[in-house]
Amino acid sequence: MNKSELIEKMADAADISKAAAGKALDAFTDGVAGALKAGDTVSLIGFGTFAVKERAARTGRNPQTGAAIEIKASKTPSFKAGKALKDAVQ
Repeated sequence: MNKSELIEKMADAADISKAAAGKALDAFTDGVAGALKAGDTVSLIGFGTFAVKERAARTGRNPQTGAAIEIKASKTPSFKAGKALKDAVQ
């Protein structure tokens, strides 16, 4: 499912226009991104939790040459599915 298909599904389920559903989806993604950027987590009970995880610096290998390279520490977004979402998928 891509973004336009999700917007169509949201519009049908909520009985709103596709434009309104698109604005709602954009507001949701912007809100989650803003919260993660600020260092917060976003918990949606039953659905899941969005959080930022820290990745430590490490040594990797260049696959072409085999030379060791240093990979910098970074932050990455993560999602942990909630129980209701896990149960819905099984």
